Amino acid sequence: MKIIAFYQFQNFGSLIILLHFLSNLDQNIAVTVRTIYCFKSDTRGNEEAVEVIKNALSTVLVHYYPLAGRLTISSEGKLIVDCTGEGAVFVEAEANCGIEEIGDITKPDPVTLGKLVYDIPGAKNILEIPPLVAQVTKFKCGGFVLGLCMNHCMFDGLGAMEFVNSWGETARGLPLKVPPFLDRSILKARNPPKIESLHHEFAEIQDISDTSKLYEEEMLYRSFCFDPEKLQHLKEKVMADGVLKKCTTFESLSAFVWKSRTQALRMKPNQKTKLLFAVDGRPRFEP
Repeated sequence: MKIIAFYQFQNFGSLIILLHFLSNLDQNIAVTVRTIYCFKSDTRGNEEAVEVIKNALSTVLVHYYPLAGRLTISSEGKLIVDCTGEGAVFVEAEANCGIEEIGDITKPDPVTLGKLVYDIPGAKNILEIPPLVAQVTKFKCGGFVLGLCMNHCMFDGLGAMEFVNSWGETARGLPLKVPPFLDRSILKARNPPKIESLHHEFAEIQDISDTSKLYEEEMLYRSFCFDPEKLQHLKEKVMADGVLKKCTTFESLSAFVWKSRTQALRMKPNQKTKLLFAVDGRPRFEP
């Protein structure tokens, strides 16, 4: 694998908003998310794919202009996007193998994933990583992989897919089916504050087990696939003692994974911990 080109695409649209507001919800999920999209080909015929994808990114950034900015901290100590127009990062790479050699893409090997998604050299925190980093890797067979690194504070899963779809529509010369709505001011806290309930999910938990030291060790990554048979076995094991009359697949798998994590972090018996789940709030909003 070798990098053969590096670009930064600036947004040449009209920058009406210089500072892009991020809500309190966004502040809590400011982590980078890496994804890959694989496109196989039986014959070499995708020589123009990289150029098309690259040009489409330059165009679609006019609609998604915050992605061409940089994350920064406001005077209030909040994470915001400074719409500087510095540009999203686009990298072109070549692999000296066929796309089938990357293995099962449903369970990507972390080492392989690291080669297909570009890492900003020397970046120490999210403020030093552009909101959008894209890498297109061409394979000898004609296939290619689009690897993306995006900050979760910019998109949730649905929003990220809408961006990718818009990028694809632009590449095909089509108008955007779902133009982005970027104004998040509806999610601003009320002024003055009106506290109606306590949010214990944000309460700090004392780390009496000193688990932070474990992160100084080298991290090992593994993927585990739970097929229907394993999930059914897990549910049966959960209800074997008769304490529970029913248990969903989601509940049994969540408990199993959380118990395993607790053991891996060597938590003390009296260590408090919490498990949170994200849900899509769109259907629950009443504007």
